[in-house]
Amino acid sequence: MIEPLLLNLESHDVLSAAEIELLRSIFGRERSVAAGEDLVSEGSRPNHSTLLLDGFAARYKVLEDGTRQITALQVAGDFVDLHAFPLKVMDHGILAISNCRVASVDHQELKAITETNPHLTRLLWLDTLVDGAVHREWIVAMGRRSKKAHIAHLICELYVRLRTVHRTNGPSFQLPLTQNAMADVLGVSLVHLNKTLQSLRKEKAFTWEGRVITIIDWDKLQKIAGFDAGYLSLSIEAR
Repeated sequence: MIEPLLLNLESHDVLSAAEIELLRSIFGRERSVAAGEDLVSEGSRPNHSTLLLDGFAARYKVLEDGTRQITALQVAGDFVDLHAFPLKVMDHGILAISNCRVASVDHQELKAITETNPHLTRLLWLDTLVDGAVHREWIVAMGRRSKKAHIAHLICELYVRLRTVHRTNGPSFQLPLTQNAMADVLGVSLVHLNKTLQSLRKEKAFTWEGRVITIIDWDKLQKIAGFDAGYLSLSIEAR
């Protein structure tokens, strides 16, 4: 059930058989969340953390005027709210972008890991640190990259993250984002989004047909984006 999490963690360091067995033992029954529903709601005090097994989810904030900003996209293998364990109160919501399958682990189980298994604790800590690194890249993209580079960077990032958890098909992957959702990721109007996508299509670095993105020229796409995957810490090292 938790293979995406294992693939995610094992992209950073080697898990022992005992650690894998422990992780398998602590998760409760999986459940389904329909597209458009919250996995976790802003202001809630969850007593468990949620693992995304399949599908896409998004962290988001809604402003007083009703506008929404998506601040991160979550893919299979992501703990969408591991930080809720020490923070207690969620300061943002997490929305199912597509139909999702999730599993949960009680915070008492996570507390026990921190007290008895230091290596696994460090790997879970790293998971939240990579989340922070992704947020920093998104802030840089929002503030300093052109919108064309911003979209290209997002596609590069998602491709690498999805490939890590075996959710790509060669150069292609599913991206079930509506244009409204993509505009909320970029913080632009739909008109601006469409103009930017038209400009990107002329570069012929990727295609986006329906829900499928296919990368045609990876080197060109990375160059447009200024993408360097180092911030994702995808190297197996002693942690």
